[in-house]
Amino acid sequence: MKRMRQVQPMIGQAWTGRHVVLLHCSTNNQLIHLYKSYHAPIEPPRENCAETLSQLLSIGYRIHAITAISHNQIQYFLVLE
Repeated sequence: MKRMRQVQPMIGQAWTGRHVVLLHCSTNNQLIHLYKSYHAPIEPPRENCAETLSQLLSIGYRIHAITAISHNQIQYFLVLE
């Protein structure tokens, strides 16, 4: 009997479709929260918002929009196609 191996979504694995990430950051470069579509490939976020943004850009996400959501919070809307 052949045993099937469970495959987990990982960086570097082929995927299809569009993925979305919302990155909420403070104006002093601290990560507040990261929201993502269910199967979006990501690496573990860092406390430093610029580092998290750099990781997402390096795996292929593109910035779709940047919005001030309060006087001290910024939202980055990233898309991976």
